[in-house]
Amino acid sequence: MLEQLKKIFTGNEDEIPVNTHTKPDISREKSAALYEKSKKYFPGGVNSPVRAFKSVYGTPLFIQKGDGCFIWDADDNQFIDFCASWGPLILGHNHAKIREKVAEVMQNGMSFGAPTALENELAELIIKNNRFVEKIRFTSSGTEAVMSAIRLARGYTGRDKIVKFEGCYHGHSDSLLVKAGSGLVTFGETSSAGVPKAFAEETIVIGLNDQTALTQVFEQFKDQIAAVIIEGIPANNGLLIQDKTYIEFLREICTANGTLLIFDEVITGFRVGFEGAAAYYGITPDIVTYGKIIGGGLPVGMYGASAEIMGHISPDGGVYQAGTLSGNPVAMAAGIATLTELSKSGFYKDLNAKAQEFVESIQRFASARNYKFKVFTVGSVFWFAFTDKDKIQTAADIDPASMDKFKVLHRELLNRGIYLGPSGYEVGFVSAAHSKIELEKAKRAIFEALDVVFAK
Repeated sequence: MLEQLKKIFTGNEDEIPVNTHTKPDISREKSAALYEKSKKYFPGGVNSPVRAFKSVYGTPLFIQKGDGCFIWDADDNQFIDFCASWGPLILGHNHAKIREKVAEVMQNGMSFGAPTALENELAELIIKNNRFVEKIRFTSSGTEAVMSAIRLARGYTGRDKIVKFEGCYHGHSDSLLVKAGSGLVTFGETSSAGVPKAFAEETIVIGLNDQTALTQVFEQFKDQIAAVIIEGIPANNGLLIQDKTYIEFLREICTANGTLLIFDEVITGFRVGFEGAAAYYGITPDIVTYGKIIGGGLPVGMYGASAEIMGHISPDGGVYQAGTLSGNPVAMAAGIATLTELSKSGFYKDLNAKAQEFVESIQRFASARNYKFKVFTVGSVFWFAFTDKDKIQTAADIDPASMDKFKVLHRELLNRGIYLGPSGYEVGFVSAAHSKIELEKAKRAIFEALDVVFAK
């Protein structure tokens, strides 16, 4: 083992011996019992569909605690976590400064439904460090932020139709739950029951990376399109990194048609950099939505735009949006502690460099073995794809049959103490809490798991 670890550290992954031995399944006895009980209370036993482990092996793991880059389940199995609560835990689990700030604020109460100075403090921290927003509004989730942004776009333009892209997920509001990603693709669906046809008809869905299709949409629905919405970097249906020329085209065609461009940065905001995908591409969207990371793990979302556009939000304007828990002091405290850390000099440079070395090492290993496997990455976000394509930029580029290999990979990694989200369409995240030691352990587990997958 010592020699193998030396090879991992020195980058000689191609010399590591093939290991095709499967690991015995970890104990899930307590998690399984909890799952059986939960099915009495919740549809499918869960409060969010993908948690049900329907697209991977075994029953869901019930998590009892997290610290740093680790989580532990109800059976006391320990895992190096690359799910990070689906992305927001960029500092890792149970970060001391977040925990201390939240505990301090909670001594004075947890919700008032009234303004607090904490809202001002977090807003100032965001706006001073983000050139893409002049005014913001806090919400309680990313879904709520996107729903509000769509309403704002319609109210501002006086138009009804929205253009979204196949495979992009923008939360579970009715008009956007059409050919979405994440859990819907995981279960082989393209929309949800219960969404009125009239709602869906106001949403025009086209494929990503197709300038011709978007041009035709604007020709067909001239002066009817309120907004084009896109994930800053689509990351709910694989990691579909778009060329800058395409994003520039989106900006140009929206401007030419008086249509607002919305960047949904619920995943990429404060993750690929403090200013998210907007800065990554050097493109100014009209409205940006954020979530997840802002609260350091607590429920929070946010949307922002120019002062002129945000001036249409009530009570200044006629577009209504409200929320009892919007800007609640506990979430604001967590956000202040989190974003203070992220705004420090060198934070993203160090994190992204660490993540890049991690994924490059995995890719070198797979390439040396001639495995049909690619790791796509941006910033500290990565996605494992069982493909030989150098680019995957649309939902149609993903082979559904490849998910059978992910199922095996997921089980083998769990049995080796590595936790990924339970869907091959989901991305993974490296956090500041992942040390080199843990990342080297994770690499070795991934190498072994890939050997098992491709031995079948």
